[in-house]
Amino acid sequence: MNTTFTNGTGSKKRRALNYLMAGKGLTSNEARSRFGIQNFRATVSDIKDQVERYGNWRIVTEETTNGTNRYFLRRVLLACPSGA
Repeated sequence: MNTTFTNGTGSKKRRALNYLMAGKGLTSNEARSRFGIQNFRATVSDIKDQVERYGNWRIVTEETTNGTNRYFLRRVLLACPSGA
């Protein structure tokens, strides 16, 4: 199911979430310039609450060469403990 917005519609948070779900990472500066998000850490916190609720997505961070954080959304594959 592809839920990405291609024409710039949707909330800033939704557009950032779609971008992250496409496997791309974002820094605060990139989120500000691409989507107009002023407080990306708060947006990431909201997204994290939303996507990690069911245990199948995680927000991960990577430190860039200049010391800022780049945020990614990673799908978590759940394994059946019984091996079935």
